[in-house]
Amino acid sequence: MYIFLEKLVKIVIPRIRDFKGISETCIDQHGNLNLGFPEQTLFPEIEYDKVDRIRGLEVTVVTEAKTHENGKKLFEVVGVPFKK
Repeated sequence: MYIFLEKLVKIVIPRIRDFKGISETCIDQHGNLNLGFPEQTLFPEIEYDKVDRIRGLEVTVVTEAKTHENGKKLFEVVGVPFKK
């Protein structure tokens, strides 16, 4: 899980074209982060030559945080880039 989250924050999110940060509304009232990606090829393990068509991808990171504020603090510590 930690490897996936680190890869998500350090590799995948920076590959998004015209990325300006993640909105705070992506965190629900229970502190979970929900992200949608336009294509699965943002992940380095996926070989572009072997993809038959581009598909979107939804990622939900479930935490033990009980509130939106606690979830945001947790994701800030992990390094998730939020909009200013």
